Amino acid sequence: MKRNALLGAVVMLAVTSASEAAADGGPGPLGVTAVAVATAQSARIGALFSAADAEAGKLTGEHFCTASVVHSPHRDLIATAAHCLSSGVGALVFVPGYRAGTAPYGIWKVERSFLPDGWAKGQHEDSDVAFAVLGERDGKGVEDVVGGNRFVARTTTGATAVTVTGYPDSLDVPIRCTNRPTSHTATQQRIDCPDFTGGTSGSPWVNGDDEVVGILGGHEQGGATPDISYSVVLGAEAAELYRDAASGS
Repeated sequence: MKRNALLGAVVMLAVTSASEAAADGGPGPLGVTAVAVATAQSARIGALFSAADAEAGKLTGEHFCTASVVHSPHRDLIATAAHCLSSGVGALVFVPGYRAGTAPYGIWKVERSFLPDGWAKGQHEDSDVAFAVLGERDGKGVEDVVGGNRFVARTTTGATAVTVTGYPDSLDVPIRCTNRPTSHTATQQRIDCPDFTGGTSGSPWVNGDDEVVGILGGHEQGGATPDISYSVVLGAEAAELYRDAASGS
């Protein structure tokens, strides 16, 4: 996972640049990390917890990865990094819009995980993408409650800027940063955004059309330093995995 480092700098970033992000609900300047303001868009992104911790009421400080709701016919699907769902932590829950120990949109149980063959058979960094199906709450799917972004494969790296939103495991609020990805290799893309440390694995890379075009993970399971993050270039394997997860097959 992303290297775990102290995030005192993010507190200062929140003071110096959150006003820019909050002024019009926009992402703020390129390459600047700030605490994400609560919006309808950020509600689609949440933190992953052990189900045991959630049942014990231990939400504060116990999250370990990020995930986001993606549109699906059954309105029950989240996307994250494969290494977040294969770490042996047992039963998991997803808390969309998580902030400061609260679950404003409920706690959703992960019922089934979908991992690509490239990860399941060899933990290949080019396959570090996964999906999970969530159980219903009160007869509704998670997408009925918070909405969902479209999952889109085969986009051109760097065609547009993207906003990355995630939950560092040393903070109980999400951070976000907007920048333009660049190519690392033919199968990996990277983005320069400071202070994306442990816990931000699985963070969606969302373009201006509300499309998830990257997921923080891949090379070095997302990056060995907090200032450079990676994603698999979403291609045929990711597209097929999405189809399987969306159909529940």
